[in-house]
Amino acid sequence: MQFFKVKTVEETFDLIEEQVAAIKETEVRSLENALHYILAVPVTAKENVPGFDRSTVDGYAVRARDTYGSSESMPGFLNVIGEVKMGEASAYQVGLGEAVYVPTGGMLPAGSDSVIMIEHCEDIDGLLNVYKQIAPNENVIRTGEDIRSGEVLLNEGTMLRPQELGALASLGVSEVTVFRKLKAGYLSSGDEIVPYQTENLLVGQIRDINYLTIAGLAAEWDIEVIYGGIVKDDFQEFQQRAKELYDQVDCLILSGGSSVGAKDYTIEVIDSLGTPGVFVHGISIKPGKPTILAMANGKPVIGLPGHPASAMIIFKLFGEKVLEKLKGKKAEKKLDRVFARMTKNIPSAPGRSDYIRVRLFEKEGEWWAEPIIGKSGLITTLVKSDGIVEITSEKEGISQGEYVPVIATR
Repeated sequence: MQFFKVKTVEETFDLIEEQVAAIKETEVRSLENALHYILAVPVTAKENVPGFDRSTVDGYAVRARDTYGSSESMPGFLNVIGEVKMGEASAYQVGLGEAVYVPTGGMLPAGSDSVIMIEHCEDIDGLLNVYKQIAPNENVIRTGEDIRSGEVLLNEGTMLRPQELGALASLGVSEVTVFRKLKAGYLSSGDEIVPYQTENLLVGQIRDINYLTIAGLAAEWDIEVIYGGIVKDDFQEFQQRAKELYDQVDCLILSGGSSVGAKDYTIEVIDSLGTPGVFVHGISIKPGKPTILAMANGKPVIGLPGHPASAMIIFKLFGEKVLEKLKGKKAEKKLDRVFARMTKNIPSAPGRSDYIRVRLFEKEGEWWAEPIIGKSGLITTLVKSDGIVEITSEKEGISQGEYVPVIATR
């Protein structure tokens, strides 16, 4: 029996970055159907946004220097010479001591350089009483200040969130070239595993809950999951079922059979799928040490521990990184985190990264993280938790009251 040689968490992330490459296939999608897809071709702005100088408030376009010295006790006075209507070009030229009414988003008249808010002035029969002085460019967006013609607005690898779609729409872009949607295959293994719908368990049987938790995470990342079912601890059957699923997907996920037990055929099965094969077998982490990562002819293969909490934490930490790299998303250094104070001391073994499930709550204006203590096989520890806290390998634990980064799981 050959025991695995563990990698550190940092080494594992580096290996994923080195080994996993983005899929090549792209497609053209309308903006309405491109949410959460990854941009495959950079987008360069072909026009300025905004295309004209515009007001950000309801007010009066003026020359800022004409307001200098104005106050509530000693207002300034300007002549109102007209107004700009929405969606129309301004025909006015603002001169010395003049003002033009402009609605929010309206075009700034020539000659003006700022807009005074209606709250700070009063139009009395065409005479504008100004109660505040303003600076040049105040309450104004200049041509191209948001997006300038010729600049790269979005780079390849950018995930298209609602805000990116809005920016593209502002340029008149209606279609984008994106990497196609990923398909991941999920296969459970083990003589003791039975479908989660099984009502009456026999002695020693365990329902396949990992499929729902792992597939649920993948669905949150906008990845289609094909369920390959449950395979027994038989090498020939395991190999055949894994190959059938592998041929249909971009990434294969195997649950169970990642340890060093005599009937764990996962390494052999993975190596039979293609080269270069396994590049991580074991990570210096708790929970989740018996984790497998591999590449088989350009497709990633992820071997998850069988324990539910271990499987979900490992998939959140490393599976998401693999799938993001595969779908073409540009690298990000950190997962979404919030900072909270620990409610109690948590010891840890140096040389190993520990991940502690925690419940978040607010007290006296601060976030606190309460450890949810439980073995890695307990799914309820994940149900009760809001996130996980990392104790890095060089630390010997966390002290009560210490601020820690919490990786959100909700």
